[in-house]
Amino acid sequence: MIAFGNHLAAKKVRKEELFEAADVNGDGVVCMDELAALLAIQHEKEPLVNCCPVCGDILNVSDKLNTVVHLTLCFDEGSGNQVMTGGFLTDKQASSGWMFKLSEWAHFSSYDIGLNYGSSASNIVVFDRRTKRLVEEIIDGKIVLSMRAIYQSKFGLGLIDTGAKEILQSISEKHGRKMNSVESAEDIPKFLKFFKDQINMAEVKYPLEHFKTFNEFFIRELKPCARPIAAMEHDNIAVCAADSRLMAFNNVEDSTRFWVKGKKFSVQGLLGNEISSSSFEGGSLVIFRLAPQDYHRFHLPVTGIIEQFVNIPGCLFTVNPIAVNSKYCNVFTENKRVVSIISTEHFGKVAFIAIGATMVGSITFLKQEGDCVKKGDQFGYFSFGGSTVICVFEKDVIDIDNDLLENSSRSLETLVSVGMKLGVAARKQAETGIPNLEKMVLEA
Repeated sequence: MIAFGNHLAAKKVRKEELFEAADVNGDGVVCMDELAALLAIQHEKEPLVNCCPVCGDILNVSDKLNTVVHLTLCFDEGSGNQVMTGGFLTDKQASSGWMFKLSEWAHFSSYDIGLNYGSSASNIVVFDRRTKRLVEEIIDGKIVLSMRAIYQSKFGLGLIDTGAKEILQSISEKHGRKMNSVESAEDIPKFLKFFKDQINMAEVKYPLEHFKTFNEFFIRELKPCARPIAAMEHDNIAVCAADSRLMAFNNVEDSTRFWVKGKKFSVQGLLGNEISSSSFEGGSLVIFRLAPQDYHRFHLPVTGIIEQFVNIPGCLFTVNPIAVNSKYCNVFTENKRVVSIISTEHFGKVAFIAIGATMVGSITFLKQEGDCVKKGDQFGYFSFGGSTVICVFEKDVIDIDNDLLENSSRSLETLVSVGMKLGVAARKQAETGIPNLEKMVLEA
């Protein structure tokens, strides 16, 4: 409790009593899930958190709703004590496949790698596709505990359902406006220091003094050759849409088995009511999760014609895996998002969904309906915050690269960059029934 800023509560409650109450299954061991549930229940009786452990602000303990909103904002990705450490192998070792497997087994044999369904692991382990090294994202224990209390308990989500969604959106939009102020430019050096070694300024198109606001820096462009596009001349090869942590699944059922735990998650829910989901049922799903330190412009994964854009209003839940893996909320189908449909020669129709999240002021697209686009083109950008892109392919039209599927089947995200190969078309043009691109351009 002291860690959560409530010294008074810590004096009043004996540790033994707390752990006895937390040990629901009576096995003598209190896991993080049981502790998070206890925190949620105890906070309802008597608030445990009266001082934010991230920013230090004094919280109004009588206002449970705003307390949860405050914690949700502070405990989002990029806030608090999060560090991306180096991988566990040297570059030389990483070049030897057997050495990598041996090291991976030795280091992680005692627990599941990845974020095990968002609940049983404190840290997130991801696989860097470029360096072939494991990278650990260390999240402070009290942040993990609090996020679970908010997103993985009926009490926490009950508070959000009573009005916090609107408050969260209002605060996020207000913060977005603040990031557009001239004064916000003072935060750029702090941001770079916080994410030291994770942002390569040599790749950025303009020098640091070019950016007059924080958001100008946040949506920074990169130099033309900073992100090579795989097999640029072959439109039957799809590429990664964002610098992100990627999860890929052959179908929605696989995604809900390994990653997305929301009870109501479905393709129809993701695409909304204005777009028919029939052609996407049973199709492949690729999730690109962006963290604040990432390059926040998203690119087109395929070549084709943009058929339509559909804006879907919604919440601004965090896209942190702890929330995505909650059985009490459905982040991807409840959050604010924009759905675009791209008609292609080799992949049929592709649904591209840009999803807002906590602190995301806006989603901006750089293309319009009817535009003929090339894979690797800039498609748009997210303003300040963490965010996500999801691509849904029709059934049996893409063979996603095996390494991405294998990692995802172990709940292990893969660090990827814009332009990396995603997969190859599974069917020839004649089998897809889609007109060739030249004809599509003429008709458009």
